[in-house]
Amino acid sequence: MDSYLIEVNGHDDHGDHAMLDVHLKTNGNSIPPGKAKGRKPRWAVRASEMSKKTFNPVRAIVDSMKVEPNPKKAMISLSLGDPTVFGNLPTNSEVTRAVKEVLDSGRCNGYAPSVGYQSCREAVAAFYTCPEAPLEAQDVILTSGCSQAIELALAVLANPGQNILVPRPGFSLYKTLALSMGIEVKLYNLLPEKAWEIDLKHLESLVDEKTACLIVNNPSNPCGSVFSKRHLQKILAVASRQCVPILADEIYGDMVFDDCKFEPIATLSTNVPILSCGGLAKRWLVPGWRMGWILIHDRRDIFGNEIRDGLVRLSQRILGPCTLVQGALERILHRTPPEFYHNTLSILKSNADLCYTALSAIPGLRPVRPAGAMYIMVEIEMEHFPEFENDVEFTERLISEQSVFCLPATCFEYPNFFRVVITVPEEMILEACSRIQEFCEMHYQGAEGAQDLECDK
Repeated sequence: MDSYLIEVNGHDDHGDHAMLDVHLKTNGNSIPPGKAKGRKPRWAVRASEMSKKTFNPVRAIVDSMKVEPNPKKAMISLSLGDPTVFGNLPTNSEVTRAVKEVLDSGRCNGYAPSVGYQSCREAVAAFYTCPEAPLEAQDVILTSGCSQAIELALAVLANPGQNILVPRPGFSLYKTLALSMGIEVKLYNLLPEKAWEIDLKHLESLVDEKTACLIVNNPSNPCGSVFSKRHLQKILAVASRQCVPILADEIYGDMVFDDCKFEPIATLSTNVPILSCGGLAKRWLVPGWRMGWILIHDRRDIFGNEIRDGLVRLSQRILGPCTLVQGALERILHRTPPEFYHNTLSILKSNADLCYTALSAIPGLRPVRPAGAMYIMVEIEMEHFPEFENDVEFTERLISEQSVFCLPATCFEYPNFFRVVITVPEEMILEACSRIQEFCEMHYQGAEGAQDLECDK
């Protein structure tokens, strides 16, 4: 027979009547007050603390740019890092055929293991393994896009109250994810005058006893930079001295121009454990297919079973990525013809060269030449555009006057630059650069003119 205990807590501050906080207990289990007999439940639905801490700086800035494009000029958007938008960069027919055949077969309509089908993990391991950084199926976790790979890697490496080291300028998702998890973000500087290499002294100065990991994004979004082998070795030396693991965002891996070489950071590491995040999105031009992966590089067994088991448990939260794409993965990785990659890079390199050359000739702008990925960062010499307070105002007016939309680099924690996406058709790149030139010529002030305008304010 059940026994009941009534707990009464609290008193009315006015002293006349006791305010009762009643909890019924049956065999030690508390019955909430709202369920107690005679008490009327009330709605009290609130957003979680995690949702309140989730903040996307790109959306916050872009959504606040309440500006209409020039109705006399067609809009040219150079803001979204999606290579599929304009249709000029389709994926390869072998890639789509692989998915069609899986769909028709009906063999991948059910649940897969949360970490991915074993055969698919083997295919990814076989594609990326090399003597310097060997991989087996157990070293691969399949995820719903590279974004989820980054999320899982952060979640397994860092606890609330710890901090992570993030590049500035850098992909805004790192901060969005970390803050939502209660993880502090420390920004280390990249150096535009050194082709966006890391300021290693600044990086190392940020490390403390609460540092959980270092994020290295190479090739870079938003910079389009590619680190040399020597620079990567210096980064690893810092991580080794400080005993800090690396989260390597390598979604643009091998998406580098022909005068440069991509070195996966794990191939250069002798003792630093690395979680390398990648996926199909960019190199195979299918970001909407949401297929990513984490590659676990831990030859000194520093992660041990704990990190691996943690990743498996975290992957069980959404039960893995799309099974149709998984079923096609081995064929996509191993049968996509090399000329597809070459053609894509040829288009990107041509656009990058056109854009860099055109913008370099515009007074007041200083583009930094990219070596890969899909972006160019452009410095605005703000002293020559004194009517604008910052890069956000500059890019807002560029939209309203010229209908060209570039992302202000404040989105990437790096004011007074803007980012240009180079995946658009060539004629659109040329038209956009022509309009940017017209805009700058309209607003550019030489040293004397800028000084006079400042005096007038």
